[in-house]
Amino acid sequence: MRMRSAAALVILASVVLGAQSTQLPADIHPVSLSRLPPIQRADLDEEGKRIWDYLAPAGGRGMSPTGPGAVSMYSPTAAQPIQALNQYLRKTVAGSRYFELSALLAAREFDQQYEWSGHEPAALRAGLEQSVIDVVKFNKDTAGLSEKDATVIRLARALFRDHKVSSELWAKMVEFFGRQGALEIVMTMGDYAMAGFMLTAVDQRLPPDRKPLLPIDNR
Repeated sequence: MRMRSAAALVILASVVLGAQSTQLPADIHPVSLSRLPPIQRADLDEEGKRIWDYLAPAGGRGMSPTGPGAVSMYSPTAAQPIQALNQYLRKTVAGSRYFELSALLAAREFDQQYEWSGHEPAALRAGLEQSVIDVVKFNKDTAGLSEKDATVIRLARALFRDHKVSSELWAKMVEFFGRQGALEIVMTMGDYAMAGFMLTAVDQRLPPDRKPLLPIDNR
């Protein structure tokens, strides 16, 4: 079983390497596309296997070798509550549209291409207009947006850039989302800030089939 897994990794590595338009840095693994080699389920203890299966979308067969799930499996006991929080927040009382906006806001502040390129299409599916996405993507002024959307964007910029939130801004958040919704929006931003920290630390690259959608040098 391990020999077959190793052979599969070699094949996948050769496909990925062949698709790379530029040479990967020496510390980037050709399968994980990060500084962390992919973990194999067979190499985990029983508790690790249980957590792997909890994270994997296909009962242990669908774990992507890239992204925050693969990275967090280097600390399996931490990976489980991280995943549980993310799955809950996807059902936030604020709604999926604002979940995706919050994720994009955090990804933008970290210039996190991997997260952005996954969540921009998801945001469009959740009903977030491209015009709102572009305000975040290109760091535009919020003039012209609905007051509700603008308030969420202003909150993120206050948190990430100013490190303080005015009484008036918080009151607006509570007016629009209630105390629970406002806090869950903040939690979502925090969740994707953590993902941004992890993916940036390991220099996570995009899979060759994923188009980079975030202009990193725009600010």
